[in-house]
Amino acid sequence: MMNAKSPNHLPAQRIDKWLWYARIFKSRSLAAKFVETGKIRVKSGGQRAKLQKAAQPVRVGDILTFPHGNRIRVFEVKAPGKRRGPAIEAQELYNDLSPPMPTKEEIKISDTAPSRPRGEGRPTKRDRRALDKLQGDDLQDTDE
Repeated sequence: MMNAKSPNHLPAQRIDKWLWYARIFKSRSLAAKFVETGKIRVKSGGQRAKLQKAAQPVRVGDILTFPHGNRIRVFEVKAPGKRRGPAIEAQELYNDLSPPMPTKEEIKISDTAPSRPRGEGRPTKRDRRALDKLQGDDLQDTDE
């Protein structure tokens, strides 16, 4: 008698189709191109693998990790998709385990970054040297 919970007997679906059904990508071809870049990782049954072919399957319980926009997304597959339906239906396909988006306070620009008031034109040679000194780019030390 076969164990129904073993990873090989769970329903599987192509990774590009699942990403499209889950509304992670606007089109299936964009999802397929992304998978072929090799930037998506899957943890399935304790095994980690990089997916590089759009036809590779994902199963219920797999954890997908990939960069999307300017953040890292982590999804646990809850169900295979049947169609590309509304967003509410798509959200039922996964658990979003991604770290929370950073707040505006966490993103703020460092206070040490040199800046000039807008509209003052290009920096002069004197200004550039002052900026280099602030940034620690001392060109005289590279003559060694």
